[in-house]
Amino acid sequence: MADKSDISTLKAWLVVLVSLLDEAAVLALIFLGLWVFHVRITWTVVLVVALMVIGFAFIVHKALIPSLRRKKMTGAEGMLGLVGRVTEPLQPEGTIKVGNEYWKAKSVEGNIGAGEEVEVIAIKGLSLDVRRKTT
Repeated sequence: MADKSDISTLKAWLVVLVSLLDEAAVLALIFLGLWVFHVRITWTVVLVVALMVIGFAFIVHKALIPSLRRKKMTGAEGMLGLVGRVTEPLQPEGTIKVGNEYWKAKSVEGNIGAGEEVEVIAIKGLSLDVRRKTT
């Protein structure tokens, strides 16, 4: 099942292309200005500039797309999927420890004893919904 934080490759490419629109607009204005002032531009120059823009887009793609597709690491979305240990039995509510923090938690699948590992599946305010960790 795909994570909500996943972004499709097509959507990521669209983000990159939209971010490159301002560079394309500046290049178009430069070429238009040169044409208005009757500066002749050889096809070689146009080809070199086009290859540079394509190269720049490729570099941006290699650097930007992985960061757009990476799982969120902060906030509520970063908590989903984390594993914690029950400190006060969940009957169905109790306390768990995730990392170095203690959280109020509610079990979505019955009672869970102290010491068991649980996985965070939802966040509601300052309380976590959890289930037993599956191996």
